[in-house]
Amino acid sequence: MLMPRTLLARTFLLLAMLVLSSTAGWLSLFRHIDAEPRARETAQLAASAVNLIRASLFAAAPDKRLGLFTEFSTREGIRLLPAEPEDQIEAMPDSRFFQLLQRELTARLGEHTRIAASVDGVPGFWVSFRLDDADDEEYWLVLPRERASRDFASQWLLWGLLAVTLALAVAWLIASRISRPLKAMAKSAETVGRGQKPAPLPEDGAEELSRLALAFNTMAVDLERHEKDRSEVLAGISHDLRTPLTRLRLEAEMSVADGARQAVIADIEQMEAVISQFMDYARTESGETPVVTDLAGLLASVAERQRHLGLSLTTAIDELPETQLRPKAITRAVTNLIDNAVKYGGGEVTLAASVVDGEIRVEVSDRGPGVPETEIERLKRPFTRLDNARSNVTGTGLGLAIVERIARLHDGHLDLLPNPGSGLLVRLRLPVRP
Repeated sequence: MLMPRTLLARTFLLLAMLVLSSTAGWLSLFRHIDAEPRARETAQLAASAVNLIRASLFAAAPDKRLGLFTEFSTREGIRLLPAEPEDQIEAMPDSRFFQLLQRELTARLGEHTRIAASVDGVPGFWVSFRLDDADDEEYWLVLPRERASRDFASQWLLWGLLAVTLALAVAWLIASRISRPLKAMAKSAETVGRGQKPAPLPEDGAEELSRLALAFNTMAVDLERHEKDRSEVLAGISHDLRTPLTRLRLEAEMSVADGARQAVIADIEQMEAVISQFMDYARTESGETPVVTDLAGLLASVAERQRHLGLSLTTAIDELPETQLRPKAITRAVTNLIDNAVKYGGGEVTLAASVVDGEIRVEVSDRGPGVPETEIERLKRPFTRLDNARSNVTGTGLGLAIVERIARLHDGHLDLLPNPGSGLLVRLRLPVRP
């Protein structure tokens, strides 16, 4: 059975099934209970008509009886016909109502009483009777068919339809009041997952939902405070290390022998690069406001800057639509990808950008040894490296973690794929937001 995906639709469907089944059960129960009094009423009507006809025929003069038959037919819609042995009789439907009706008429008019739905192809409510129990001559009393079957729909189905409509409206209201706060909470959870601060959820409504919203708001505030404290500690440590590193550089320039000076300076530069990555990771990217940006021009400027640093970089940047993003964050992400490709892949590095399936794809590829598929997700976590697969080049293991955070900040994705031929292709997918 195909079930709807949303909680609102599922809850409403279950409530609607409950309302419809209960209404159908109520109507069936009513029809069952109503059958006996309706059969008694119909039998009383037919018996009264038969008794009236008997009394009228006995009281009328023989020459007046034909006119009396005509009077019954024109004014009351009642016809009288003699019963013949060759009559083609169609029995009434085999339902509880007609069984009760037959029993009531038999009790009132005698054992010889019959009822039929049509005689000789003429539909109606046919009731047989005798003027006298000792008389063998039998007559058919033909009443309108409506006398034997009440129009149930016109009396009750309209009220049932109104009740079902009101019940379904209330069911939709109940389902929406349950699903609306949950939907808002799911949206806020996605915002927290991107490292942003969500708007506080309203803490009203039912007690359970109110407590859930309160707990979520408290959790979001605690997470924001912990992230802020962690970032401040990491940034403070990195900042404090820059001062002694600067002094070490000056001392190396002034006092270290020429043979060891370059090695000491190289170590200091590597330490400063590590500190810069710590600073990048600790920086709160949500502080930068998204603006409409020419991404193609931004990528071209990043590539040009890398070439000035002496890197061999091939570009294949298509025409891209302007979209809202954080330029500094995207610049940092693409720069990290290029640095990783140069450091670990070596050789030819390509920067490409295009629009595929309504999203922007920024790809950096190299011709290095690549990454095992089982290690892809692990490499996106902070302080994770794969030295044995890529090389023994030292690093902090924060490059891809920074790019992953920036991708999530833009509601995008970071994919590590095998480069056709050899090497690694890192794809940054960003949604188009004009």
